[in-house]
Amino acid sequence: MSEQLKIEQDGRLLRVTLNRPSDNGISDAMAAEFSAAILKAHETSDAVLLRSCGPDFCTGRVRDPGMPPPAAEAYARRPEYNAIFDSYKAMRSSQVPVIGVLEGRVMGFGTAIAALCDVSFASDAATFNIPEITHNVMPTMVMSALYDRVNRNAILWMAYGADFIDAERAMALGIVSTVVPAAGLDAEVQRFCDVLLSRPRPAILGLKEYLRVAPRMDEQGAIDYARSLHSIVNTSAEMKKKH
Repeated sequence: MSEQLKIEQDGRLLRVTLNRPSDNGISDAMAAEFSAAILKAHETSDAVLLRSCGPDFCTGRVRDPGMPPPAAEAYARRPEYNAIFDSYKAMRSSQVPVIGVLEGRVMGFGTAIAALCDVSFASDAATFNIPEITHNVMPTMVMSALYDRVNRNAILWMAYGADFIDAERAMALGIVSTVVPAAGLDAEVQRFCDVLLSRPRPAILGLKEYLRVAPRMDEQGAIDYARSLHSIVNTSAEMKKKH
């Protein structure tokens, strides 16, 4: 585990903290480590709590000092983006829910992973944007995370304009679940985590599984999958226990 990504086991909760306060960015190495932690989180945990050491959640992708410049040719450069795309896939593929805590500026990669969280809490002081085009970079990396989370008009407005939006608007667009006053953010996150972790593990996993798989199915397939998963989960011994 690197110093730039803190991974701590807290009972049934895996705490993952972006720990790069010098620029609040995320490097490819951090993204790769993040992916590995998310994909195996179910081995020890029922949920992942993702946040940053602040003051901002994430101001985007950064290159570590000493890294070679990007390759000049497109097909040579293409694999250099794998760590970022893989981190998006890891969040979608995680067997346990990922809970995001969003404060300060949430930019580029930060906006992408905020939208990919299964449940997210934004401080009422948080702001969100997709700034890539201001650096002459087309933000299709971020858009690949948002395309099924946010409506296309909103994505294009954010991508072309690069303006910051406040947390309430981010919630209206589907980027975050709820907005909480900054002073009460930690308490509300803790309350929700306590509630979530009081639920039976089969239900926690089953809900995440259904929403990971069903949207790719046709209508009848999604209904039949719900019927099967409903039977599987609700007949498990853990669901019959009193909690």
